[in-house]
Amino acid sequence: MTTAVATSTPLTAVDRCDRCGAQAYLRVELAGGGELLFCAHHAREHADKLREIAVSVHDETGKLVDQPTTPGTP
Repeated sequence: MTTAVATSTPLTAVDRCDRCGAQAYLRVELAGGGELLFCAHHAREHADKLREIAVSVHDETGKLVDQPTTPGTP
């Protein structure tokens, strides 16, 4: 999803997707003051509609990039 990233509190492991309950990596703030949380899968699935209704978006899907697991690997 390509949308401006808003400054807001980081998402944590207790933040869950409103669609499926998986860990949320995207927070969409709405004009009425509410917010929606989505896992990366559902954020991609509903990206077009979310762009239409979002006042701001906090996107942490970049955390899902594979990281080396071997100690000492750069």
